[in-house]
Amino acid sequence: MKADVVLAHEFVEFVPEELKERTLYVSIPYKTVVHLCCCGCGREVVTPLSPTDWKLTFDGVSISLHPSIGSWNLPCQSHYWIERNRAKWAPRWSQTQIEAGRAQEALAKQDYFGSIGTPSAQVPSAPVGSDEGGRRESLWRKLTKWLFG
Repeated sequence: MKADVVLAHEFVEFVPEELKERTLYVSIPYKTVVHLCCCGCGREVVTPLSPTDWKLTFDGVSISLHPSIGSWNLPCQSHYWIERNRAKWAPRWSQTQIEAGRAQEALAKQDYFGSIGTPSAQVPSAPVGSDEGGRRESLWRKLTKWLFG
């Protein structure tokens, strides 16, 4: 496993044209964090901040992003977490894991955006044992067991 990469961060309105290595550029107005891939390949990584994408935590000193960053569209296919201004390497994913992760992301977006406009702004949860609730819970359990053992 690779050593952690220490990162700096800058709050900006606009992301600069020239990105510095090991620097997270955080644009709150545009709800985006941009950085060069932590593997050193020099490719730009964009992490949009939204309820269905990444969440940013700033503790007054450092930045954390959740969930992990999987650069599946880049040749390096790097996979890491950013926790307290450190890139911590995660295990490489297989193509099957990448596809399952993308399917889960699509489902989360569908659930979230499908819930906008409902009176409570939330999708009612299905009772335990119902077809819908059982199928989603089962899919999520299978996915997490498969990904994390």
